[in-house]
Parts: sequence; C-alpha cells; structure tokens
Amino acid sequence: MALRIRKGDLVQVMTGKEKGRRGKVLRVDPEKNRVYVEKVNLVKKHQRPTERNPQGGILEKEAPIHISNVMVVCPKCDKPRRFGVKFLSDGSKVRCCKKCGEVFES
Repeated sequence: MALRIRKGDLVQVMTGKEKGRRGKVLRVDPEKNRVYVEKVNLVKKHQRPTERNPQGGILEKEAPIHISNVMVVCPKCDKPRRFGVKFLSDGSKVRCCKKCGEVFES
C-alpha cells in the first residue's frame, strides 16, 4: 500500500500525548506505517561512547508515530486537511487540499 504522506510534508499530530504539535516529516517507514516528525515525540536514548560519538551520554531523538495519527497541513488554510489528487493538463498528478483546492508542494 502506498503511503500518502511524504518526507518533507508539514504535518500536525491529531491524537496522543503530542496532540496539536506540528513538524516536518523526516522519514517515512512504509512497512510499519509510521512517520518520524521533527521535534515531536522525543525520547531519551542512553548512548555508550563510540568512535562516531566519543562523548556518549543521553541523546534525544524522534520516535515514530503511526501515520493515522497525523494530518498534512494545507499551506493556504494553515490547518490540517484531507487532500486529494488533481490531474494536470500535461498528465501529471499533484496533491491538493480538499477544502480550498491549493496544490501541495512535494
């Protein structure tokens, strides 16, 4: 199944402890239906010193959120909206807001 949310989209969390927070999608995991959102759902990871990170310590990183718990934010409405697909005259497809018709940048 193809996921509708893509890397770089601005999304808003709709449910859970992070409800209402917005961020940019950093990564999409299609096998588990999860997305990683910038500065949302942060967890602390205890990191042992390595060659790559000689300091070690406690790091904060984003944990995944289920894709059903986020919605894409329309750039024109500035609200979380459902979106559809519009076919352009040259035959290409673009995503657009269901409410105002604004085309999303991908």
